[in-house]
Amino acid sequence: MTTEPRTFPPRTLSAVKAVYARQAGCPSSFALAVADFEPWEEGVEFETADTSTVPGRPAAEVSELHEAFASGVREELEELATLEPGTTMAVAVVLRSIEVHEVDSHPRAFRQVGRQAVRNALTEAYGPPPAPWPRLP
Repeated sequence: MTTEPRTFPPRTLSAVKAVYARQAGCPSSFALAVADFEPWEEGVEFETADTSTVPGRPAAEVSELHEAFASGVREELEELATLEPGTTMAVAVVLRSIEVHEVDSHPRAFRQVGRQAVRNALTEAYGPPPAPWPRLP
């Protein structure tokens, strides 16, 4: 069986939402992001939209969260390229909006939500990953 090489993303994936929330005591984590994944030139391009600001938060702090999100996206896409040989990354990721919790949001949470955003985009593009074993009825 031969498989066609695939490019990620195969089409524009708009408003992909991802949430990372962990509340098992202190410290807790929270990050919410909405991003578009658009076909682009080969490689990974990242940009933030004007709508991804957070009122009342210093620009430097918001920039750090944006960078953490981009880092998570790149890490997840690098793993995907390793796990799925023949997959070409040709994507522009546009971070449309983020939500920040006053206490529980930090760069580590935004790195994780970036990774989750890629997983959500992959599911939207290609469907859920195959189950690792047959499920019983």
